[in-house]
Amino acid sequence: MSEEERKEWEEEAEQPRENGDADDTPQEEAKPQTEDLKKLQEENAQLFSRLQRLQADFDNYRKRVKAEKQELTRQAVCDLVRELLPVIDNLERAKEAKGSEEALAAGVDLVYKQFMSVLEKQGLSGIEACGNEFDPNCHHAVMQVECDLPENEVAEELQKGYRLHDKVLRPSMVKVAK
Repeated sequence: MSEEERKEWEEEAEQPRENGDADDTPQEEAKPQTEDLKKLQEENAQLFSRLQRLQADFDNYRKRVKAEKQELTRQAVCDLVRELLPVIDNLERAKEAKGSEEALAAGVDLVYKQFMSVLEKQGLSGIEACGNEFDPNCHHAVMQVECDLPENEVAEELQKGYRLHDKVLRPSMVKVAK
């Protein structure tokens, strides 16, 4: 504020107001404004404190949810591995077994069935391909062949596809009839 402006302001403050209230000086008007300012500052401090608590609560919540999610994942993996342990035991026995090729092949077949049984309990299923119409959602066509099958029908499955519950893990690799 310049020197002239300050002098004008002081002169106005000393003169009575037009409405006749000589008591309403800028100092008296400033008192309610200072009280309002203090109230607003207190309210601002309270709101800021509340915001900080809410942010801390949310941060704690996010950390807790992350830890719970990790624990659930860890527990699911433990459950699956626990179910696979008998399969591992049988594979170790088959590796050390002595006998004919037919007996060994029969043992491997039993271990395969046991392994698939564990995975099926977890929701794994094979995708049927041969004889079905080609579906790009669950089949991956690598070739087209001419044969007596209807057009767009799967003629041969080159690699089996798998689905976990409703999600395709790996599409079947197939040859499709022209």
